[in-house]
Amino acid sequence: MDNLIATANELIDRAHAGQVDKAGLPYVGHLRRVASYIVSEDPLAITTALLHDSLEDTSLSVADLVDCGFPAPVIEAVKILTRSSGQPPEDYYRTIRQNPLAREVKLADLADNSDPARLNQLSDATQARLRRKYSAAYKSLGVNQSDGDRRRRFRSRSDT
Repeated sequence: MDNLIATANELIDRAHAGQVDKAGLPYVGHLRRVASYIVSEDPLAITTALLHDSLEDTSLSVADLVDCGFPAPVIEAVKILTRSSGQPPEDYYRTIRQNPLAREVKLADLADNSDPARLNQLSDATQARLRRKYSAAYKSLGVNQSDGDRRRRFRSRSDT
């Protein structure tokens, strides 16, 4: 299973090469932080976290993930985490809630996206918009924003 994580890391390095996040930092940093917010040490969850934006933000396809040897639960969760054009938020989050792997990764994604240290690098207007968006996402997933705080504390303990 460890080779799944290594394969995912190699793939995201290639697929997201040159991409930056809203703060202008390398995008793969976000993917690795999301993986670090997975509370369990489940290799399927960590692999899914690394790949969670691959179908949405790169030219990779489901067939590419299959060809790399990723197992069906990972691919299904990545597909669920990929927003479809015009998909209402309530449908998106309902589908995520029904898949424990996708839900775990989305909560880890929200922990990184809602990190005050990251948000503070953005304009006030962008911060306000994103805070509203992330608050609604937490509510849609049936948890409050303290889940992100808990995951960030977990990560900081893991880093020591």
